[in-house]
Amino acid sequence: MTTLDFLHISIADQMLYGFVGSRLRVRMPVSTARNGAGERNGSGCTPRGAHRVRARIGDGLPFGAVLRGRRWTGEVWTPVLHEQHPGRDWILTRILWLSGSEPGYNRLGDVDTFRRYIYLHGTPDSEPMGVPLSHGCVRLRNADLLDLFDLVPTGCAVYIGEAACPDWSSATLD
Repeated sequence: MTTLDFLHISIADQMLYGFVGSRLRVRMPVSTARNGAGERNGSGCTPRGAHRVRARIGDGLPFGAVLRGRRWTGEVWTPVLHEQHPGRDWILTRILWLSGSEPGYNRLGDVDTFRRYIYLHGTPDSEPMGVPLSHGCVRLRNADLLDLFDLVPTGCAVYIGEAACPDWSSATLD
């Protein structure tokens, strides 16, 4: 498959939709922020609006690789490791680091998506998808993230919105 041109993340649907031109090519469940939508630093919310993928991190790492500070710790997630670190916000497998594209809304100052370290990243498969539980990032199943990572180039446009997208949720994938 060719690379995707555009990602739309629907907070209402808790879904990610990937497009090549106007054709829907990818649909995956996600988990956005438990605190809802919002752009302020320290809010624990998922920022809305237009973004770009600024960095792709983790290419070649093993499935379930544990990332902290955007670096591999050398660990691979297991249920035993999970029990040893209760309450840890697991960032697994790969990172697609977002940068806001709208100055004053999600870029610069106290609303800067990039400086908030907002990612699309993997999460333990024991965590539910379709339920807002993150600390602001967009969580995906590790297998879905691996598939997505190879399709998303640096600079890919990403729009995060609150509205539901019923026409995309039932659309046939091309």
